[in-house]
Amino acid sequence: MTDTIDNQQSAIGNRQLPLGGRRIALGVTGSIAAYKAADLCSKLRQAGAEVEVIMTSAAVRFVTPLTFQSLTGRDVIVDMFAAREAEAHIEVARRADALVIAPATADCLANLAVGQTPDMVTLTALATRAPILVAPAMDAHMWEHPATRANRETLRSRGVSFVGPNEGRLATGRMGAGRLAEPVEIVGALRAMLGRASGDLVGRVIVVSAGPTQEPIDPVRFIGNHSTGKMGFAIAEAARDRGARVVVVAGPIALETPYGVERVDVKTVAQMLAALQVATRESDALIMSAAPADFRPESPAEHKIKKADDAQGLTLALVKNPDILATLPGGGVRVGFAAETRDLAGYAKTKLAAKRLHFIVANDVTAAGSGFGTETNQVTIFHDDGQVEEFPLQSKYAVGHAILDRVAARWN
Repeated sequence: MTDTIDNQQSAIGNRQLPLGGRRIALGVTGSIAAYKAADLCSKLRQAGAEVEVIMTSAAVRFVTPLTFQSLTGRDVIVDMFAAREAEAHIEVARRADALVIAPATADCLANLAVGQTPDMVTLTALATRAPILVAPAMDAHMWEHPATRANRETLRSRGVSFVGPNEGRLATGRMGAGRLAEPVEIVGALRAMLGRASGDLVGRVIVVSAGPTQEPIDPVRFIGNHSTGKMGFAIAEAARDRGARVVVVAGPIALETPYGVERVDVKTVAQMLAALQVATRESDALIMSAAPADFRPESPAEHKIKKADDAQGLTLALVKNPDILATLPGGGVRVGFAAETRDLAGYAKTKLAAKRLHFIVANDVTAAGSGFGTETNQVTIFHDDGQVEEFPLQSKYAVGHAILDRVAARWN
């Protein structure tokens, strides 16, 4: 039987955007890095969040409230007594799914540590029961001062999460730790924090393989394919956002590692197999979205193969690579991928049995929006009990959630 998933309200219905429907309070304090908070606010909105901005009186000297009002479509609260809403700090604190303070100055950390509330940001932090993420920004000497160290340890002991600061050039021109984490890092840290706080995969370990492999012909050439790793990294982000510990074994790809995800880099099939044998020893699920090469050169050249003027061609002797999924003994719930150009169902069902899988995710890489390097995918999931589910074209992140929903159901 085939179940078509189209407009119905499935578990992935609100997962097209990673922060879809989340209410985020963004606190901005008086640091030169406050200008980056505008970019952060924009990225939170792009991720689907509803954002309310609260600022200290010092912060408005660096960035005007109008900037954030334009980005959020909401009033920005600086003075509790001038706010339209009575007890504004209580109401913002109550509505928020998370409070992000970025940038957070040394003064802000000190006030948070002792419970002082001289401004709207610290008032809201004291009133909220939502998880708090702090992104510090200050001079390196201030960050390393024993008082600041003690304050952040106090806050960590109370469950406050930190992201950054990064090392680099500071406003003074000196180098050191104190730069505000980049907005994309802060968004990643927020998603990871929310996952740990309320995700359905907390306590689970999920291993994902991603990208191609490269089998050397000589020191400068290789056999590979067009896989970019985007599908695997989207699965990893979805699993992290649901609270899982995620390990990605990645072939040679140019993608940045998602915040909070562990990454092991490999090049060849042999290296990927060895890394997965270690990573899956205690995993609850293995999702094999990588596209390892089926063959490798029998005898790679020690030096670059030169093109002779009188050569008519080059013959390579290839040998079969080990089948990673067929070789790995366990890993928990096992999910494979079948990237095909024809007979999608036939090849997928054959692989499902041969590789001892619980599910296989099949897609036609020649279909528009569903091939290598795209942001979207259109897949069919084949179950080991014969069930088949067809999905519409959607983001790879949403596809990742669909896969994880079925993995979680198998655990249950």
